[in-house]
Parts: sequence; C-alpha cells; structure tokens
Amino acid sequence: MLQALAPAKVNLCLHVGPVDPSGYHPLVSLVAFADVGDWLTIERADRLSLTVAGPFGGALGDDPDNLVLRALRRLGEVAGIGEPRLRVTLDKRLPIAAGLGGGSSDAGAAIGLAVQLLSLDLDAAALDEVASSIGADGPMCLHSRSAWAEGRGDVLTPAPWLPPLHAVLVNPGAPSPTGAVYRAYDAAPVPLDVRPIDPQDRSAAGVTDWLSGLRNDLQTPAVRMTSGIGAALDAVHALPGVRLTRMSGSGATVFGLFDDAETASAAAAMVSADHGDWWVQPTILGAEEA
Repeated sequence: MLQALAPAKVNLCLHVGPVDPSGYHPLVSLVAFADVGDWLTIERADRLSLTVAGPFGGALGDDPDNLVLRALRRLGEVAGIGEPRLRVTLDKRLPIAAGLGGGSSDAGAAIGLAVQLLSLDLDAAALDEVASSIGADGPMCLHSRSAWAEGRGDVLTPAPWLPPLHAVLVNPGAPSPTGAVYRAYDAAPVPLDVRPIDPQDRSAAGVTDWLSGLRNDLQTPAVRMTSGIGAALDAVHALPGVRLTRMSGSGATVFGLFDDAETASAAAAMVSADHGDWWVQPTILGAEEA
C-alpha cells in the first residue's frame, strides 16, 4: 500500500487571451504547488475501484468517469497491462470547483503511485502522455513542480527559482465552474501578454513585489458571477501583514501572501474566527523547490 499528497495547485498569476479558432483560450500562468491537498492511498486488488471520503468527498459521489479512474485506465493501456487492478482511496480535503486543480492533482498522484506500486517501466514522455489524457493540467500536476504554463496550459517551463512563499488559502464555499467563468470572460477579452520576464530579485519579498504587477484575468468575471469571491478577497486584503491578495485559477479560492509562517498562521486564524463556514488553510507555496 502506498500513499501520497495530491497538492493544491495555485495560479500565482493567470493571463488569458481571447478564444482561438479551436475553441481554447491561450494563457500564461505561473503555477506553484502547496503543502496541503488531497490524499491518495493505493493498493493491489482484484479490480480497479475508487472510494471517496474526506470532508469534500460527498460532493464528488461515485462518478465512474472520475479523473483518477480515467488516468489509471489510460496508464494501463499505455503500459500494456489492461485495466490496472488497484483499490484507490481518495481523502478529499480540497473544495470542489475551487481553482486549485484538485481533480488533476488527484489523477497525477494516482499515476505516480500506480507506476511505483506496479513497477511499470515507462519513460517520462509516456507518463506525460498518460497525464495529458485528463486535460491540459495533467502533466504539470503529475510533476507538481513550480512552472510557467503556456499554450493551453500544457507548455511547461520549470521555475526552480521560485522561493517558498508563505500563504493563506481561503475558499468561501461557493463553487466557481471553470467553463462559466471563461464564457463570462469572453464578453470582454483582452490580448494575451507575452510571458513576463522572471524577476531579478528572487527573494520571497522580491518575488511578491514582482507578482503584484501581474494579474488574474479571470478574477473580475468570476467575482461578478460567484457570490462570495469578492467577500473573500476583501477579507484577505484586510489581514495584517498581507503582501498580495489574488484569486487562483477560475476561483473561488483566494490566496494571500505573507512574510513568514507565523504571520500567515495568525491571519488564517483571524479569517476562520470571522467566517467559520469558509475553508481556510495556511500553507507554503513552492516548497518543493527549497
């Protein structure tokens, strides 16, 4: 039996262009992974199965097309072993439709665990192909490393220079469906910027200041559509010591960046005290590069 964290994916910035002729939005995003997320447990069994538990497990139900199952079936095809006989347990600790890449991260963790448990001999290109089968976020979530994502999100440039960033993640409990947010963005799209030049000052403070000059192009349409995102942004922006406040992905999760773990933990406690029904987590982003 093996277990792994499927870390939350946070878009530190997200620049989006108008929809292209194939129906996709080109984007430029700097992605970092948190030290909080869902947990996957995997073991050998007589058939492939998935059990979902945890505080947000009920929202997923028993979907036979869950991204974890889809990824493992594709893994079996690529490895030539048929449907892998595995029992998977997903402890769902991240909110659903939260802009944290939860489903893709779950699938990425499942791929890595299955390869290890079954001793599959597959190279990096084959594993990336498997991960791509669940969407553009698949490869980045398979590797769970800080990176620039471009194109449809599938063109990755590692960003090992990103320092660990102390943060608080806040979700007001309102799902923010990605498709609907993009359709709202299409009402007033903006030209896609070229990828920003990496910062010269790569200290946590220097990177935070540099990030302040970037943006999330989906934030404004998401705030208009989803009740609670604006309130979460305001609550985080008002916290003592916060250096930057922004929405992640298509929402509804908001993050704040702080100078140190103590300030971030105190800020998270303040939000939890004022909004007991919100999901609030202090975390470190990009710690995998430390």
